[in-house]
Order: sequence, then structure tokens, then C-alpha cells
Amino acid sequence: MTTKFILAIDQGTTSSRAIVFDEKRAIRGVGQKEFTQYFPQDGWVEHDPEEIWESVVWSVNTAIAEAGIAAKDIAAIGITNQRETALIWDRATGKAVYNAIVWQDRRTATACAKLKKAGHEKLVTRKTGLLLDPYFSGTKVKWLLDNVKGARKRAERGELAFGTVDSFLIWRLTGGKNHVTDATNAGRTLLFDIGRNQWDKDLLALFEVPKALLPEVKDCAAEFGVTEESLFGAAIPILGVAGDQHAATIGQACFAPGMLKSTYGTGCFALLNTGADMVRSKNRLLTTIAYRLDGKSTYALEGSIFIAGAAVQWIRDGLKLVKQASETGPLAQSADPQQNVYMVPAFVGLGAPWWDAEARGAIYGLTRNSGPAEIARAALEAVCYQTRDLLQAMHKDWKRGGETVLRVDGGMVASDWTMQFLSDVLDAPVDRPVILETTALGAAWLAGSRAGVWPRMEEFARSWALEQQFTPRMDAGERKRKIKGWDAAVRRTLTV
Repeated sequence: MTTKFILAIDQGTTSSRAIVFDEKRAIRGVGQKEFTQYFPQDGWVEHDPEEIWESVVWSVNTAIAEAGIAAKDIAAIGITNQRETALIWDRATGKAVYNAIVWQDRRTATACAKLKKAGHEKLVTRKTGLLLDPYFSGTKVKWLLDNVKGARKRAERGELAFGTVDSFLIWRLTGGKNHVTDATNAGRTLLFDIGRNQWDKDLLALFEVPKALLPEVKDCAAEFGVTEESLFGAAIPILGVAGDQHAATIGQACFAPGMLKSTYGTGCFALLNTGADMVRSKNRLLTTIAYRLDGKSTYALEGSIFIAGAAVQWIRDGLKLVKQASETGPLAQSADPQQNVYMVPAFVGLGAPWWDAEARGAIYGLTRNSGPAEIARAALEAVCYQTRDLLQAMHKDWKRGGETVLRVDGGMVASDWTMQFLSDVLDAPVDRPVILETTALGAAWLAGSRAGVWPRMEEFARSWALEQQFTPRMDAGERKRKIKGWDAAVRRTLTV
């Protein structure tokens, strides 16, 4: 019997990655390519859709070649993607009418503030589980329709299509035959009722988005289309789709209520599985669809930090303090322990639980003796402090008792120093799995299980393996002092 492989496409904020997994869920081939970040104005973040597409095609072909297989050996494709990033494209040509507006983009902050002032946030939160913030896709779509010449009239005539990155990729991969998305991505648009699992006419009216623009919404494991044979050498079914944080939740096997994962990529996103219960946060967290399988939604509480690994990228590319991101851990370890330097990385505003779109980054506590090591340490510590703020809010909303163990993934978790500090600040265990590519693994499981190549949920969950557990070592007094300093730094940074 021919071995059947699963291909995961992980389209992220700063790079596209493709990973070939075999039947035993071992990685056999990887392709990854970074692409350009555009910052046209303060708080604006854009991507070139063509560059995203080209990076995906290149990554897929590279992964297949590295695995030493042919496209015909791939049983299915799973796609995971940066969420909330919005595109509108021409149905006839497949060309985007404007650059992709990235989830980090803050250009619609004023529009969100006006909607809040008019009293619309309660309706939005009740239906979507989200807040009125430029992070989400709804106001981005309206901006595109209002600011791209002729876009609104063309949208109303049905000539244009809207989608998050998954939809755009599927459209291209299938040669324009399929305009679809999954429930997790739809649920982040401000246009989708997560309780009724459908696009909502009241929300479409509020954001002035024509229904003709919207994709069909499917389960996370479903038939999304088949790739054009000319792309990779064979027609491959696309059988799994989930937004990146939802895919990571699946990849971490957080299938039971109360299980918690946090992914450290460009941003940091913590999801707490709440099962069939849509827990309404009283602490400025989000209620979201964790995944939808066989027509049944599992929900989660989510906390979103906009800048995590992006702060390390800034230290590397902006300040040029290091040549490789991996150098920041050892650099931070060498910092002067007597200096109390805090970085609040609000480069594109602050996410949960503050939701301050106008805040901007700041560094506090600098002295003449502060240098690259202290700044690197402050950047890594900031991610840990922000995670603590999220988990505190979650524990207030989710009062089911018991110790919460945090499962972590993403590029930053390779740093032992950072994970130990995270455990110290949380005063709780932190579990790092053997497979760190959990986002891609989650997308692959959706496709692989649907194709019948990978096991069902229970067996997949049993295969999750711990690489290292970090446990608290910090003195309680030291922890309290450090957290007090962080809280003061955040208060000084907030504008609301």
C-alpha cells in the first residue's frame, strides 16, 4: 500500500510555510518563505496578496521536493492562516483590488470608536463574541469598499469576493472554482453569528457589507475543493481549514473543556476550551469558535496579544541588536539583574484585556547602564507578563476550579529562558510539546482525519507528547515586585 502523506499550508503573518507529514505524523519535508511587511502610515499594516500567493506555491513545491515524494502521494491538504487579515478580489481575474489589510492594522480605530459611541458594541458582542476593534475584519472590509474606487458598486453587482487569507488561497488553488471558508475564520469577521452559525443580516447592514461578497462557511474538516493539477503536478483535495490559533488548539489536542494553549508567533494568543458553552467574558476577553466538526461548534475564551515575536523581530530588524532571533534568549540571560527595564510593546495598540487601539510602544526604567541585553530581556519578559494578564482574566471568567497547565507552542517557546520566566510569572506549570509545529499539525489533522489517513480525535489526543515541563522557581516576593513594575508600566502606556 502506498504511503499517503498530508500537506499542511501554514500561511502566517511574516512568512508562509508548508509541511509534509507522513502517516505517523512525522515531518518529512518543509518549505518556508518570508514576505514583505508594508507600513504605509502610522498604524497601517499591509501585505501584497501576490507575494503571499507566490510564497505559498514556492513553499509547497519546496516541501514536496524535500520530502522526496510526488504530489500524487499527498492524500489531502490542510490550510491554516493568519486570521482577520482581509482581502477583496475580482471574481473574473482573481486579482486583489488592494493590498491585504493585516490583522495588526489600526486604520479603522476611529470608525470603531464611532460605532461604540453609537451603542453598537453590545449587539456585536452578543452575536459574534468579539469587541468593536480594528483587529477584526468587518471594518477593514468597509474601508476597502469605501476607499477603493468603484469597489462598492462592483461588490453589489457580485463582481468581487471577500475573504480572509484561507479563502483567497482556496480560490487560487482551485482555479476560482471555490469561494469558501471555515467557521473559525468566519467567526473573526464581525459579520458572523457564532451561536446560529451563519452570516448575520443585522451585522452586514451595520458594516455596510453586501452579502454577495461573502464565502460559503463550512466545518473545519470538510470538502473545500481540489487543487488545479498544473500547480503541483496532481489534483489534491483540500479537506481541512482553521484559523491559526484554532489549528494550534487542535494541534495541542486541547479537546476537553478547561484545557489551555498559548501560541507565541508574531502575536500571542491564548485559547481556553469551554466546550459547548459560549462563556460570555466579563473581563474583556473574546468568545470564539474553537473548532466546528460535524456541524457542532466547540467554543473557547481567547486572549489576544498583538505583539510577541514581532518585538523580537523589531529588535533584530529595527534596532539591529541581534542578527538572529534565537540570539535574544542568551542575550536576555546576560542582562543586569539589578536593572528594572520594562517594555510595553504596544506598537499597534494593546489587545486583551485592555483593548486600547491608540496606545503605542514604550520602554521604562532605562539608565545610562542599560544596553542591548536589558532591552532584549524586557521584550521577552513582556510576552510573559501579558500572558499572565490574559490568564488572570480567563480564571475570572472560567470558574471551574483545578490547576490549569498551559500548553505552549510557536517559535518563541524554543527559548528555555523565556519559558522558565513564563512559568515563574504565572506561578504555574508550562508544558512544551515534542512537536512545536502545532499550528500546522492541527491543520494536517483536520485534513488527515477527514481523508481517513490519520486517527480520530481520541487517538490523536493520546499521541500528544511532552518534551519539557517548566515549573516555578521564582521567590514569591520577587514575583510580586516584578508584576507590580509591569502593571505600572502598562498604566503609563494606556491612553483610555
